[in-house]
Amino acid sequence: MNRKRQWLKAAAWVLAVVVVLAAAAVFAGLQLAQQKMQRKVDIKVQPVPGATGDQALARGKYLYASRGCVDCHGANGAGRTFVDDGSLRIAGPNITTGPGGVVAAYQPVDWVRAIRHGVSPQGRALMVMPSEDYNRFTNDDMAALVAYITTLPPVAGQAAVVDLPLPVRALYGFGLIKDAAAKIDHALPPPQPVAEGVTVAHGAYVANMCIGCHGAKLAGGKIPGGPPDWPAAANLTPGAGSVMPLYPDADSMIRMFRTGKRPDGAPVKVMPFESLREMSETDLRALHLYLKGLAPLPKG
Repeated sequence: MNRKRQWLKAAAWVLAVVVVLAAAAVFAGLQLAQQKMQRKVDIKVQPVPGATGDQALARGKYLYASRGCVDCHGANGAGRTFVDDGSLRIAGPNITTGPGGVVAAYQPVDWVRAIRHGVSPQGRALMVMPSEDYNRFTNDDMAALVAYITTLPPVAGQAAVVDLPLPVRALYGFGLIKDAAAKIDHALPPPQPVAEGVTVAHGAYVANMCIGCHGAKLAGGKIPGGPPDWPAAANLTPGAGSVMPLYPDADSMIRMFRTGKRPDGAPVKVMPFESLREMSETDLRALHLYLKGLAPLPKG
């Protein structure tokens, strides 16, 4: 009996030590997260010549509608909540010059800093801006997108909201979750324009929009910073665990982008179909051509 009490007492002490260590780790992670959020990201931003004319505005409108901007900022730019599961709430800010907007004082270079580099005009990392997807925009596309956004009528909207649960903030503090500014090679020059068409080169350019979720090599895996109930991103290469056998031709993949459903009718979760369904047939056919030719990689 005494031996049993001794074991119980020892187990209680071990549990207490584990709890204390866990609490200390979370506290340390939160302190590191606060420091990381307040850090200055010193980058040299190359300005992009402005774009004007109907063609540039049409291109910018297409990019805004099809590359995820509308999912976070809304069709009118007023901002919207796009994740709210009780423990995690994230909202994109108003990017018009109306009440609650965050861009009234933006200079042309500030747009490039925010979109291409994930950094605010004050030099702080933008927590949920998926700039790793936009970092490879050509200067022409960057200019067209900015030209369109700056023509949005002023509307009242909301500020950005990044309400993360304590464990997520701690993981961010320890570097296990990164903000966009930490994922980008800021020294990379912008790519040269590629002629639009159903080609591997154009497909590779379109595929840059997939990096944030599917990874730099498009092999999929856990989505960085996503809620725990989000499924892993699919492997887009032809390797083990690939999703590409479901889409043997471009038409089958186009149907998925338009409907948000797999060939068997099951819904595809997480993917921002409000934007993706607006992608042009040329972009999607080029993307499929590029993905089919990737070197096989195991998932993740």
